[in-house]
Amino acid sequence: MEEYTASILFDKELAEEDIQGSLAHVTMLGKCGILPLDDVEKIKDGLLHVQGMIRRGELEFSVSDEDIHMNIEKALIDEVGPVGGKLHTGRSRNDQVATDMHLYLRKRVVEFVGLLNKLQEALIGQAKQNLETIVPGYTHLQRAQPILFAHHLMAYVSMFQRDIERLQDSYKRINVLPLGAGALAGTTFPIDRHFVAEQLGFDGVYENSLDAVSDRDFIIEFLSNASMIMMHLSRLSEEFILWSSTEFHFIELDDAFCTGSSIMPQKKNPDVPELVRGKTGRVYGNLVGLLTVLKSLPLAYNKDMQEDKEGMFDTVRTLQGALQLYAPMVSTMKVNKERMRQAVNQDFSNATDIADYLVNKGLPFRQAHEVIGKTVLYCIQNGKFLLDLTLDEFHQFSKLFEQDIYKVLQPEQVVNARNVYGGTASNQVSEAIARAEAVFNKTNEWFEQYSK
Repeated sequence: MEEYTASILFDKELAEEDIQGSLAHVTMLGKCGILPLDDVEKIKDGLLHVQGMIRRGELEFSVSDEDIHMNIEKALIDEVGPVGGKLHTGRSRNDQVATDMHLYLRKRVVEFVGLLNKLQEALIGQAKQNLETIVPGYTHLQRAQPILFAHHLMAYVSMFQRDIERLQDSYKRINVLPLGAGALAGTTFPIDRHFVAEQLGFDGVYENSLDAVSDRDFIIEFLSNASMIMMHLSRLSEEFILWSSTEFHFIELDDAFCTGSSIMPQKKNPDVPELVRGKTGRVYGNLVGLLTVLKSLPLAYNKDMQEDKEGMFDTVRTLQGALQLYAPMVSTMKVNKERMRQAVNQDFSNATDIADYLVNKGLPFRQAHEVIGKTVLYCIQNGKFLLDLTLDEFHQFSKLFEQDIYKVLQPEQVVNARNVYGGTASNQVSEAIARAEAVFNKTNEWFEQYSK
């Protein structure tokens, strides 16, 4: 029974936060005259001693003491005597554990904003080095139109920016203090919840004591945001896996992020992207798991809610591992510009520009589309690409073709013709990078402010 119901094997990860919350709580008890100041000082000294023991690995946690809160309280009483039992005055484990998790996630959210910012920095760095690198753009995994490789990378910078903004927004809901709600109804002691909030750096306190101890929305929101971050990382991983294959050979990942085969010495397996892609599923599972735990729970606290922690800790570790590796993997990635250019020259991704060319000559778009379909079919049947055709061959399909068609079909011209805000033209991508760097600097300022 003890082993089944105990949470110490995983909630010991909240030790620092538990002591941090207890120090603020006992300081408030002294300020409000609920405990004598001598007792307050003894308890604070004892908590700091226990904190040192935990950091040095000297405190042995016990299943018989059930959770991190009781393990720390027992260690405190062993250190300072019965006065340590006064620490729990005016609070419950229900509001105590909720406070611990708010403190824990608040720290993690700031950390992940910083890690995402570093990943953006790596992507922007690669984009700046590839402002003239042209690569096939794909839809349905079929070559569609040529684009700048920098433009492709900047799409992920935009994705991760949305992830950053979601995390920053969630910080507001994490940074609310539940302590003082008691088990569910508040406490009879004249505590000062706002003082504790100020001590711990919270922006406010929960308005309703029932909500304070039963709310796990902030964890669900984190798991949801983490799932989207992993989804974006998984999409980028899939591209890296494809691009590093022999069939594409667009990029080469550094050896540090790959492994060899146990039997085939010629292989270089992209293990980090593959693992990130695979671990995305467990993060999704943690989100669905907690949603399912909470879906039928009446107010206020129920033992079911003990299941809120393992998935949260697992998601934190999974996301940490992925983000810590991804920025250096991106920054050390080698780009095979010649292979990308070769791919662009050996496809029909410039076909749309012929249609636009004919439209500008006065041909309705639907007729132009039909002309291009016949032209491409002719090329396929004769083993040619559009730039291989002679002007006489072009004239078989339309007399509107002139010598300037060869300039229109050049990959650089095709790319730079998309000169609209958000387009792939080189000047537009350069401006997008400049805008992204400005946002990057603001995010870095936010991170510096909240990580103190």
